[in-house]
Amino acid sequence: MSSEQFTISTDAARLDVALIHDYLSNHSYWAPGISQELVERSIRNSLCFGLYAPDGRQAGFARIISDRATFAYLCDVFVLEEFRGRGLSKRLMQYISQHPELQGLRRWMLGTRDAHSLYAQFGFTPLASPGRFMENAKLDPYRPVAQ
Repeated sequence: MSSEQFTISTDAARLDVALIHDYLSNHSYWAPGISQELVERSIRNSLCFGLYAPDGRQAGFARIISDRATFAYLCDVFVLEEFRGRGLSKRLMQYISQHPELQGLRRWMLGTRDAHSLYAQFGFTPLASPGRFMENAKLDPYRPVAQ
């Protein structure tokens, strides 16, 4: 099946939260062990994009954290392995970049370990001034704290 047969939607009611949680918790390098409650809360407070196969199954996901005026952070982007190799991540990024609520933003950011070439096609570059940016990163945020 071609990528044109897949649909993309921001309708949160269509999202397969169990599938998203499973992918993030068990298959992503950025959120291993994240709880379903945190995934649900992140979805409620973000602009989410579901990618769907012709049969209606969810094939991918992306999430935008944004004020929808000046800034957007792209995260939790994935296409399930069985659907890869069809240009779907590129199609998903094109859809996101053209979304009406995300136009005119001053800055977009993301973090990636291995998809630099994909994001470069949509204008992402390494930080021009990395010395201006700071982070407060938790080393293992989803592991339960020992009592």
